[in-house]
Amino acid sequence: MDTSYLLLILFSITTIIGLWKLFSLAGVEGWKAFVPFYNFIVWLKLIKKPWWWIFLIITPGVNFLMFGIMSLLLAKAFNKRSFQDKAIAFLFGFIYLPYIAFQKDTKYVGPEDPSKLKPSIAREWTEAIVFAVIAATVIRTFFFEAFTIPTSSLEKSMMVGDYLFVSKISFGAKIPNTPLSFPFAHHTLPFTENTKSYLEWFKLPYFRLPGLGSVKNNDIVVFNYPDGDTVAVYAQDQSYYQLVRDYGRNIVWNSKEINPQTGKPYFGKIIARPPDKRENYVKRCVAIAGDTLTIRDQKLFLSGKPAYVAETMQYTYKVRTDGTNFSPKLIEKFDITDPIRTDQDSIGIFFLVNLPNNKVEEFKKLSIVKSLEPVVEAAGEYNSRIFPHKPTYKWNNDNFGPLYIPKKGATINIDTTNIVLYDRIIKIYEGNDLEIKGDKILINGVEAKTYTFKMDYYFMMGDNRHNSADSRYWGMVPEDHIVGKPVFVWMSIKEDNKNINNKQQSGFIKKLKTSLFEDPVRRARFFTFVSKDGLSRSYLVHFIVILVGIIGFSYFRNKRGSKK
Repeated sequence: MDTSYLLLILFSITTIIGLWKLFSLAGVEGWKAFVPFYNFIVWLKLIKKPWWWIFLIITPGVNFLMFGIMSLLLAKAFNKRSFQDKAIAFLFGFIYLPYIAFQKDTKYVGPEDPSKLKPSIAREWTEAIVFAVIAATVIRTFFFEAFTIPTSSLEKSMMVGDYLFVSKISFGAKIPNTPLSFPFAHHTLPFTENTKSYLEWFKLPYFRLPGLGSVKNNDIVVFNYPDGDTVAVYAQDQSYYQLVRDYGRNIVWNSKEINPQTGKPYFGKIIARPPDKRENYVKRCVAIAGDTLTIRDQKLFLSGKPAYVAETMQYTYKVRTDGTNFSPKLIEKFDITDPIRTDQDSIGIFFLVNLPNNKVEEFKKLSIVKSLEPVVEAAGEYNSRIFPHKPTYKWNNDNFGPLYIPKKGATINIDTTNIVLYDRIIKIYEGNDLEIKGDKILINGVEAKTYTFKMDYYFMMGDNRHNSADSRYWGMVPEDHIVGKPVFVWMSIKEDNKNINNKQQSGFIKKLKTSLFEDPVRRARFFTFVSKDGLSRSYLVHFIVILVGIIGFSYFRNKRGSKK
């Protein structure tokens, strides 16, 4: 067992022993200290704090802070009110509480009367900082969280460098699976390479609070990366399972070979992560629970009917020019993503370009363009990187399915042929013991020919269809991985295009200045709302007017008050 778990168990035992004795000294039955959660409610009564603080105790990041605050207040309720007592109680409550509990002079006197306290500057600042941390953490956990678009998989609906707010109330906020965690850290402690920011000794089952709605077809959704349950710490941007398929499990787990670019092993330590601590991804939900998805020659169908196609959706094309290279101005005008020069002959130069649907016809008319052909993987052409990674299913990026997307409560027939489509769902996401013996499928030791799903599932794809690692690669997304819905882009910073030049990358301030004052495309993305069709008009000017108005009103009100 991990040392951190042993320490947490030890600290929990010492705290409970301390509470048992302190409860008795305060006239409360000591046995209540041994009842999980109820002991916190009794604790809150002794320090005269509201019962709803219990929710702060289970909020990641806040819980450690709340334990320190409650330990400090409980010590003060037993007349331990010197600066030294309060500091030790806040930092080492798990030791200090049992220590004072067994002192002969310990007596319950009740919490301090706030009206009789003389606030100091230090106390006011401390309380303000603590309140800010608690409020920000609660908002981040249950309401809105800041997010940055890291890849071009959703180009041009969402662009690399978009800074946005994700609404967790749109689909209902998840109660964290691992509530014992460091504030404002996702899965790794700040300034460390791979130290976990959370403890798994105490876990909560999946539960989602009521939301404003449910995930619909074509919603843009933020979710925890399903393949991220296992991670190679030095290759976190790649699927662990694909690494195993490419190199073999033994090499991924045991190779000590050094990557010359990083100076570290190629793979490093292999670690596991709970659902709420897996990487955040953002994609378009193209199919919801109950749909049957099929892709035929790049065209998406749901239950036999053509699916929605965004105007800005991109595909890869093979382009032959008259020998002319693409200029930065041309790339910007046609929203070309990552042009790659592939070949040259006596007639011209060949490029692979990603073009949005609404730019294709205009692009064809350019004088330098001699030919334009879509790049399509043929039907029946097996792609080993595509789910379910079995030659019996000859699926690829452009020809995929049909695949039924599981719905909670739905029952399907299973056999040794189609089990590869749902084995990860049955075993990993829904926690069953799955075993295949010959032509028999055993679920929890019992032969099964059908299976009833416990959760809804979703199929996610990027709008940049040939440059997106999505559900075509790693399968369906369980409902307990859904994080929220992007609702507002407050800033958009254009990254340097490495394919245009090899100059040193610009600093953040320079990028912000360029994006805001020199790039109309990026400026138009500031202060915009997100919809399935893209972004709304920019409300940057409105924001500036309101901000100037508030500042001006405050200035003149204060000036008028000073005159009086």
